[in-house]
Amino acid sequence: MQEAKWQECVAFHGHACPGLAIGFQAARAAQVHLGFGSAADEELVCITENDACGVDAVQYLTGCTMGKGNLIFRPRGKQAFSFFVRRTGEAVRLVWKPTDLPEEREAKMKAIVEADPVALFEVKDPTYDVPEQARLFRTVNCENCGEGAAEPFIRLQNGRQLCVDCVDAYSRGW
Repeated sequence: MQEAKWQECVAFHGHACPGLAIGFQAARAAQVHLGFGSAADEELVCITENDACGVDAVQYLTGCTMGKGNLIFRPRGKQAFSFFVRRTGEAVRLVWKPTDLPEEREAKMKAIVEADPVALFEVKDPTYDVPEQARLFRTVNCENCGEGAAEPFIRLQNGRQLCVDCVDAYSRGW
């Protein structure tokens, strides 16, 4: 069963690699900790702190996707994944533990895939709450480029509604 799911993740992602293996095991560990399989809608949410290969395995195995709004990218550059079950309020944050893995790529990937998924991650509580469900927003046309953008991504500058790409950024070093 595990090998078949791994091969399905590889087919979805396009190639086998250690990064995909990490996401594969993160999804499996989350399923163990939360007792939850795959989400048809937004009942399971994943916040990923990286945009690496492993996110594809998380999508494939958990049903959390950007399009449904239950896969959220929180850029931190960490191999960390927080999962939330909306119905029960259960949550878990899984942080990749440095492990004694082989250096060679194929051997490393094989060792990750064959390991106990729970043993590969530090288990923590997320430091933030489950995000609200995805909302639909009105589209506003940027008065500079003319492209439509969701209302929360429109800024008012000099009386004009501008998308975040056209607005002059304001920064004072923060």
